[in-house]
Amino acid sequence: MRAVVLRRGELEVREIPDPVPGPGELLLRTTSTAICASDVHFMDHPEMAVDDPTGRSLYDVDRDIVLGHEFVGEVVGHGPGCGDQLPVGSRVTSMPVRFAGDSGEVDFNAVRIIGQHPEAQGSFAELVVVPEMMAKQAPGDASSDAIAVVDAFAVGEFYVRSANVQPGEVAIVVGAGAIGLSAVAALAARGVEPIVAMDFKEDRRELARQFGAHVAADPAERDLYEVWEQALVDHGLLSAPVIFECVGAHGLVQQLVEGAPMGTRLYVAGGWYSGDQLDITTATRQGVTIQFGGGPQPEDWYGTLDAVVEGRLDPLPSVGEVIGLEGVADALDRVRRSEGPPRIVVHPNG
Repeated sequence: MRAVVLRRGELEVREIPDPVPGPGELLLRTTSTAICASDVHFMDHPEMAVDDPTGRSLYDVDRDIVLGHEFVGEVVGHGPGCGDQLPVGSRVTSMPVRFAGDSGEVDFNAVRIIGQHPEAQGSFAELVVVPEMMAKQAPGDASSDAIAVVDAFAVGEFYVRSANVQPGEVAIVVGAGAIGLSAVAALAARGVEPIVAMDFKEDRRELARQFGAHVAADPAERDLYEVWEQALVDHGLLSAPVIFECVGAHGLVQQLVEGAPMGTRLYVAGGWYSGDQLDITTATRQGVTIQFGGGPQPEDWYGTLDAVVEGRLDPLPSVGEVIGLEGVADALDRVRRSEGPPRIVVHPNG
């Protein structure tokens, strides 16, 4: 099969052996797959996966790695022991994990992230293997490109579910990239009002409005906490802000903590992969509650899939470009520079 292969820090489109599904696994012909900032982070910060204590990821310069972990495909083969609930021809997607070993027994302590481990090759390829137990059919008329970005929108769903925003609270989403838009969409689905989105780029602020933000402001022109205060006045509210940090810029969490009113809740969806610093004393003095990472969980992921399939969520406005395998390296470089649309989708088979 043709695939985008990462080897010794370089990306190359070339032929590699077709993957073979093991016991309890499905072979998919990749219909649509989305580029994620996590693909760039994996490439640019190999130290995070060279010695990953969880074993979920592995960056080995001497082994081929196929990136890509947001995907949907058509079942074209079954490994030994599979059932008949997902026959050949079914449109299927899955959370991006495989299980180590070839016994067919599921070991949740031996998870491999698809697209971030040589033993779990990713979806920037014509074929990809997924566990049957994690796979779910995606029936109906929803676009495969929409289904391919379920993973990104499940992230926002997880953080918004965790935040449990109450009536009278102002939700502020910092960054209107793919994850920020997913948080706005999850807030809007719950009827949260007001929703504030902050982003430097006008096109992304407009997308945030499309997904349900009531206020979209440029942080170069308006301070986040000034926007929050105005929202309180406009809606006759008195509450601390609930902030979703969806950028991952170095120092941003500390900046948000330093200006935070007492009782602020801060959910950090952005990740700074080379480390960052946080003054715990300031956070304590301000009474800030902070949550890092942890999701999405299966209920978020498959719940988001259901919302897309049933037409309750349309993530397609976040998809601004569709490319082939040859365009992946350039697209990843643009993501690295924070350029281009929130989501770029790849069609590996044309």
